[in-house]
Amino acid sequence: MSIRDVYIVDAVRTPVGKFAGALSGVRPDDLAAHVVRSLVERSPDLDPSRVDDVYFGDANGAGEDNRDVARMAVLLAGLPVSVPGVTVNRLCGSGLEAVIQAARAVALGDASVAVAGGVESMSRAPWVLQKPERAFPAGHQQLHSTTLGWRMTNPRMPEEWTVPLGEGAELIADKHGISREQQDAFALASHGKAAAAWEAGLYDAEVVPYEGVDLARDECVRAGSSMEALARLKPVFRPDGTVTAGNASPLNDGAAALLLVDDEGLRATGREPLARIRTSAVTGVEPQLFGLGPVEAVRRALTKAGKNFGDLTVFELNEAFAAQSLGCLAEWPELDPAVVNPRGGAIAIGHPLGASGARLAGSVAHQLAAAGSGTGLAALCIGVGQGLALVLER
Repeated sequence: MSIRDVYIVDAVRTPVGKFAGALSGVRPDDLAAHVVRSLVERSPDLDPSRVDDVYFGDANGAGEDNRDVARMAVLLAGLPVSVPGVTVNRLCGSGLEAVIQAARAVALGDASVAVAGGVESMSRAPWVLQKPERAFPAGHQQLHSTTLGWRMTNPRMPEEWTVPLGEGAELIADKHGISREQQDAFALASHGKAAAAWEAGLYDAEVVPYEGVDLARDECVRAGSSMEALARLKPVFRPDGTVTAGNASPLNDGAAALLLVDDEGLRATGREPLARIRTSAVTGVEPQLFGLGPVEAVRRALTKAGKNFGDLTVFELNEAFAAQSLGCLAEWPELDPAVVNPRGGAIAIGHPLGASGARLAGSVAHQLAAAGSGTGLAALCIGVGQGLALVLER
């Protein structure tokens, strides 16, 4: 069996909405349908019935996205009912996992044309109620929020594994001696780069606003932020801690999608590809140190591609927390930080869990196309202790 080349023809995403913000009135299945529809419409030479499968990442899936949101997106987008869809979950890495699984199907010949993406509405994530241990309980019952983090935790899990995500970031700050000022400076730079990218029109090629919603740009980007403003924010997870709302990614809503094809599919689109998928890697770490998950995944993906850090044109690293990102960067001393998130990262843009990996992969593809050539990398840390990385080239 020969392995086929896999190309990214196009990539789109919504503007990222803030929690309870502009996109909070939009169901996640409608967000997913919007990017799928927009993606297919941007390749008018491609017969939609040629799409062999749709892969979508979704981290929570406990609300309006509970019924295989990928398939619902296909139907709501108006694609032929013959187009199937599958939803995958690797928590924060779900969108990138969807891209990797779709690419694997194309590479092996199981598909010629595939759509991959991700979606999350953290605003609309519901509360859930466990079934009682016995019928007709007389006492009060507890509702669990499905927005973020551990819930209904298995009591056999060691306590050190199930700390809040922000406490995990604090542990990384301790491990690497990362100060509050360093974290705030990293966050400020993220906002500055994102604001500059929007002003320069660098996101125009990939962002497709949701019709009927007044949101043309990412809602959480703060162009006017300052070190003084960030310094006034109180630590969230420890009284004397360093992690604040200002140096962590916010809660968000959004969706992203990419069009993946082999050579035959590429001819059917009549388009030039943005980039080619090269390799991927996934690794595991201790759950409380989830933020360092990308460290080994990135090294493995680069090694498999025959590349090193010096070959990178662009590296989109998901900024779950400034401490987490700085911790990873500290373990890659040979990496030039100038290639990391040149258009801003998740601290500014936002982190709609299931969509973020697809957003990163799409952003890398568009940046490689703009550069004309090069090697790109997308990577995320993942709750419960994993890291995921994807290497692209052009």
